[in-house]
Amino acid sequence: MTNPFQPPAGVSGDADLQTVVRADVARALEEDVGAGDLTAALIDPARRVRARILAREPAVICGAPWAEAALRTLDPGVQLIWHVQEGERCAADQVVLEIEGQARALLSAERTALNFLQLLSAVATKTRHYVDAVAGTRAQIVDTRKTLPGLRLAQKYAVRMGGGTNHRIGLHDAVLIKENHIAAAGGVTAVLRAAAAVAARAQFVEIECETLEQLAEALDAGARMVLLDNMPLPMLHEAVRLNAAHPAGPAILEISGGVTLEGLRALAETGVDRISIGTLTKDVKAVDFSMRLQDLS
Repeated sequence: MTNPFQPPAGVSGDADLQTVVRADVARALEEDVGAGDLTAALIDPARRVRARILAREPAVICGAPWAEAALRTLDPGVQLIWHVQEGERCAADQVVLEIEGQARALLSAERTALNFLQLLSAVATKTRHYVDAVAGTRAQIVDTRKTLPGLRLAQKYAVRMGGGTNHRIGLHDAVLIKENHIAAAGGVTAVLRAAAAVAARAQFVEIECETLEQLAEALDAGARMVLLDNMPLPMLHEAVRLNAAHPAGPAILEISGGVTLEGLRALAETGVDRISIGTLTKDVKAVDFSMRLQDLS
């Protein structure tokens, strides 16, 4: 498949999808298998089995590189046939993956493989719901830094597979000036002036505005990307109008705060460019997968 990780901001030039996958899977297997699977050791090491992974509910499939890496780490010769490709939708009770390999290895890798599939498919599925809700508008659905510790890049990959867009990877790759930064720096104009010193090292410089007065000041001070925080709909419409009419040309406008699926379409129809949603990666209900084995002996 094409690599939507390409390369993400905040990841060094030699890091790619497989580098991240290997590190995630190694950490997960160490956590789960440790010095050895005591229960799988009861199985004849020569025994081979077939297995099927089923999705118990409709979902956007995501996490195949992680699931494959978990299985291949413990059985390099495992045979895998995917029936639903990464980023595609599956139906309830559909067979997603067929596997043939060593029984011990499959049993030991089962939970790690399923854990990645259930989490990343959940993120991709939720993202797709939000992306579908704004279809036909200019608004992009954007993630945040509200991710599981140690799995940020995996979750941001899943957002992309669901059709969303990644925000900054971390504090190191972009500038996002929030209320406390503005207060500590002495105001909107002062903090934007200070940001110019680090702008060359940042993917972007964005400033949060809570009022129309702050927005006007930010645009006058040269802001090219503005986060409109928790503004009601009438204020958002006026913010879009003010932005479009500014002599310097419109900045990129992003909405954040209190976004729900029910109210999403109305927000998108204000004409903003981006809507960032922490629940894409924070409030995730795992997709239900199961693995079933068939003896080949």
